[in-house]
Amino acid sequence: MLISTKMAVLKMKTKTEKKKILEEVEIPEDIQVESLGNMITLAKGSEKTSKTLCYPFKLEGKKISFSSSLNKGNKKLIKTSLAHIRNMVSGLGEKYVYKMQICFVHFPMTVAIKGNELVIKNFLGEVKERKAKILPAVQVKIDKEFITIESSDKEKAGQTAANFENATHARNRDKRVFQDGIYITHKEKGKKR
Repeated sequence: MLISTKMAVLKMKTKTEKKKILEEVEIPEDIQVESLGNMITLAKGSEKTSKTLCYPFKLEGKKISFSSSLNKGNKKLIKTSLAHIRNMVSGLGEKYVYKMQICFVHFPMTVAIKGNELVIKNFLGEVKERKAKILPAVQVKIDKEFITIESSDKEKAGQTAANFENATHARNRDKRVFQDGIYITHKEKGKKR
């Protein structure tokens, strides 16, 4: 019994050694790269983003490479890691901008920033304030009924916008009648640095 399992493992090894996947991404010269374990940090001037990647990588100078035997799971993890790196590099070039609009029909809603939270008052006539978290390294500006969210990290900007939308979710009400809330109206890449 022991011999057959070893043979099966050897057969599996020879099968996986036939096909390998090698993916590389070159980081631009004006961006500094650091790595610590599976965490990668990219910096350009005063802006800095970091991400823990889901697949181990090799950093040689400005080149990040992923290599593995070719199977569906490894390929998906490598492609996901490459997409994260591309988003980080792109965000250091141009900020990600989310534009939102405050909509109210029934009760006038007021919105203010206190520390790292967005405070929503008088949502659907509620006495209690609703709060939404603003993630670090995200700039939020309020101009009357418009909110602008900017960040060099795409995930943080998107999650902050989602926090604002979720904070004004009207439960147990007909959405056709109660359309009050804060909604994303536009996503774009913003100012080039």
